[in-house]
Amino acid sequence: MKHTMSVVVQVDLDATDVRVLVTGCLTEANQHVLHPVIGRARTLGPAVHVRVDLDSVRHLQPAAVTLLRAAVDHEAASPGLGTVSISAPAGPRAHPLGELPVRPLRDPAPRTALAA
Repeated sequence: MKHTMSVVVQVDLDATDVRVLVTGCLTEANQHVLHPVIGRARTLGPAVHVRVDLDSVRHLQPAAVTLLRAAVDHEAASPGLGTVSISAPAGPRAHPLGELPVRPLRDPAPRTALAA
């Protein structure tokens, strides 16, 4: 089974608020692709706040969030970079970031092949 991730970056007009919206699957194996996206957003200036939004992720491995948080914390010591927060699924399933439950993949609707 192929695990895919989609990332949309939204920047407000004064470039002080950046939202990194992640959908699909966030796993230990693919969380590293978010590191340069977050890093690039943080370089917009020291006043920028980057929000990594994982609320719409379909499949979430707890270790992936732990690794992502560790990478963000490691870069926090760099001067002149903006701040980062990570939001995970909220509500009755809210857990500390290191202990998020695995969210199973939904079975996608069958696709019909298109004739070429």
